[in-house]
Amino acid sequence: MDDAALLAAELLARRWLPRQHPKVKRALIDADLWQATQERLAQVGLRLIDNLYADHVSVALLRPAEATVFGEAGLNSHNNIDLPRDAVSLLVVLWALIVLPKRERQAARAANQNGDDQNDMFGKDRPMPTAASVSPMVSYKALLADFGVQLGKKTRLDTNLKRLENHGFIVRKGEDIAEGPLLDLLLDYDALAPRILQGALGDVLAQAKQLTGNLPLALTQPPLEEIIEDELDDEPVDDAATAGAPTPSADPHTDEA
Repeated sequence: MDDAALLAAELLARRWLPRQHPKVKRALIDADLWQATQERLAQVGLRLIDNLYADHVSVALLRPAEATVFGEAGLNSHNNIDLPRDAVSLLVVLWALIVLPKRERQAARAANQNGDDQNDMFGKDRPMPTAASVSPMVSYKALLADFGVQLGKKTRLDTNLKRLENHGFIVRKGEDIAEGPLLDLLLDYDALAPRILQGALGDVLAQAKQLTGNLPLALTQPPLEEIIEDELDDEPVDDAATAGAPTPSADPHTDEA
């Protein structure tokens, strides 16, 4: 088997491959290998998808094959991987919280590097910052606090997070949620970003950006209850003043016996 066939086979078997994979690295710089791989995949109705801002490559259906594979009902559906509607909503929220700030940071770093190159006598091309180096992490507790009611509360949220993780959209790292291999590959940034930034979620993100830069307040600060508890713990206790203090009743209107 030639290199194009082997790369196509490995992509079909593993669903995605890192850009640093030897075969992928070669295909990214070898136009002939890239084209040969695309032709091999096209024979079975697939195409190789790559994104400069993502750390992986994957495959997706060609547009002409979608109608035959999914039918009219599938094309008119809100998704074609059988995610329930609240899981799709969660996916969009996580995409907005992770991919939008990541793209902004990558663009800013690339601009700064280009500015530095103007003062460099021996300037050279520098690679785009990797997604792993600039992609923000989303706190699970903060996500639950900010969107739990809208997304079905804890049990439903946990179920849908597991679905998204199994599909490769996210990665769980303890109590944090990170970008998965397919989050910035299978969701069309050019189509989705304007709808989010100009829609209702855009208003929420804009207000949050004024407060903390990129993320909702709950993603960068502990809940109000924790702040109050910490402040109470830090206050000095006057033993002399509290030694003779009566224990408060559970009901302030209850008369003492």
